[in-house]
Amino acid sequence: MLGALLALLLTRGLGHFWPAALEEVTLRSGETLAGEAVRDVALPQQPGNERLYFTGNQDINGVRWRWVAIEEIAERSQPNDLIRLERSPGEILSAAWSPLSRTTSAGGDAAWQRLNTLLALPASQRPESQLLLATVNGQTLRQPLASVVSAEAPNAMNVWQKTVTWSDAVWRFLSEGPRAANTDGGVWPAIFGTVLMVILMSVIVTPFGVLAAIYLNEIAHQGKLTRLVRIGVRNLAGVPSIVYGVFGLGVFVYGIGGSLDEWFFNDTLPSPTFGTGGLLWASLTLALLTLPVVIVATEEGLARIPEAQREGAVALGATRLEMLTRIVLPMAAPAMLTGVILAVARAAGEVAPLMLVGVAKLAPQMPIDSEFPYLHLDRKFMHLGYHLFDTAFHGEDVQAAIPLVYATALLLVLIVLMLNLTAIFLRHYLRRQRGSEC
Repeated sequence: MLGALLALLLTRGLGHFWPAALEEVTLRSGETLAGEAVRDVALPQQPGNERLYFTGNQDINGVRWRWVAIEEIAERSQPNDLIRLERSPGEILSAAWSPLSRTTSAGGDAAWQRLNTLLALPASQRPESQLLLATVNGQTLRQPLASVVSAEAPNAMNVWQKTVTWSDAVWRFLSEGPRAANTDGGVWPAIFGTVLMVILMSVIVTPFGVLAAIYLNEIAHQGKLTRLVRIGVRNLAGVPSIVYGVFGLGVFVYGIGGSLDEWFFNDTLPSPTFGTGGLLWASLTLALLTLPVVIVATEEGLARIPEAQREGAVALGATRLEMLTRIVLPMAAPAMLTGVILAVARAAGEVAPLMLVGVAKLAPQMPIDSEFPYLHLDRKFMHLGYHLFDTAFHGEDVQAAIPLVYATALLLVLIVLMLNLTAIFLRHYLRRQRGSEC
């Protein structure tokens, strides 16, 4: 199942960045259009199929997508001079334009090479000139060069050129910020926010979970009260995550955050500093959500350590604290890391509580920058899970968002796998060092 999931995300997500061929289509009515063929589906309530084309040029035709009945197509071709432009503002991907110079080679035409050279410059350093273009129906268009983000002629590319273009598109997706209401651009702020929040959550939840497990298994009297506490901890693991979000909003944001604003940031009120959602409150909320997982996993690891190990340490003159810190805890370290692995896997994909305690659709500033104190725990942040939700359900163009949803989901799965594998390798290393089977 995991292999099938990854295969689906890989083909749908990474395939979106491959320069697909552009078609010039002439209909029986005499109308001509150009665009990328997306998929064929059966016509509703009648025989035959229809094909979806991504034509772009919303500012010209009013739509970016066009359904065409296959039986209405009189002629199809893939001329080399069709180009795809990505423009700003609006980030409308134009697939129906061709240059008046009738470019025949993406690599050999001098005008095309000059265009790519100019597009490699920042928009502010480009000459104040316009790109003269023509649509497939003969309409002349002028596009300011400063507003062009990228240009490509996929029909004229060989496999190597397409691979280079694909690699560049994937890199821009990973390294740039989102544009056009999250339906275009990259996801770097969301990657950074997700990893940073998971690291902070792990730093917070690990000591509290380990200390709670040590108390319940090694220190507390094993009576009815301790059994009730264990039952309560296990029941907390099944509480819906949105309940933790409401708790974090009421206690952390409005309670503790509001008090901090009154004590230390009174000059900025009524504009809140810590009395609103932010990275700190999101990390604390997810730490509270995953705390039962760490406690249960650590306590089970402690329970599997033979009692003879404790008795032998005490018999040799070790104090109870020395026995815990030098014998028990090192042997239980793999179980602690197991709890952290499970906590990371759950926290990285949570979205519902984050919507209440700090995640943002678009964060104007990163939580880490060059200004003191460098790590700004009060700032809102972007998260891959919320970015995925927002792109899928709140975008203006659902068809354009579908490939980005797959690409973002693939990235989220890979980040969770990377964090989990790091903890798993560390756990196996500790097992080999201690020779423990915990």
